[in-house]
Amino acid sequence: MTSTPPATRLSRLCCALVPLLLLSYGVLRLIDGMDGHHGPGPAWNAGHLCFLAAFLLLGVLVRELHALVPASTARMRAAAGAATAAGLLGAACFVWVILGDLSPALSDAAPLPAPLELAGPLAFQLGLLTLLIMLVTTRPRQLPARSPALVFLFFLLITVNLDLIPLAALALLAGLIPLARPLALQRAR
Repeated sequence: MTSTPPATRLSRLCCALVPLLLLSYGVLRLIDGMDGHHGPGPAWNAGHLCFLAAFLLLGVLVRELHALVPASTARMRAAAGAATAAGLLGAACFVWVILGDLSPALSDAAPLPAPLELAGPLAFQLGLLTLLIMLVTTRPRQLPARSPALVFLFFLLITVNLDLIPLAALALLAGLIPLARPLALQRAR
């Protein structure tokens, strides 16, 4: 079996920052909507910048998770590669839409193609969850089984209602926090 290193400093940082950025986005979105609508303004813009940073870091995290999955067989390498490609494609779709939200001129000039509007988020979810499940099954000491379930809860909550983003961000934090532990704690388990 191929040995893989524990989570890197970059992956640990992503696991901590992404949920905090999404929590910030969710709170700012709620503040922005207090007047009955969501639209350009200071809270909306600040929230979308947090959302953008979160998805850029989620792309980094997908790549980092790929490096953590033991590639002991050709099947594992292929599955991890496909999950990583799906996760990165989905993260790129989110970034595309967020940039369009921040710049209506960009959105008008280059909208996200219709097939990617549904496929992008699904690809992201499936890619990230697959990588997490692969980590749970191959490295249970590093990532507990509840982690993918909590990340799935994150996706479920935001699908139900975008006003639940702050709660969803806390579920994501709980799901990713085991990967954010310092190296010494990961090795000791």
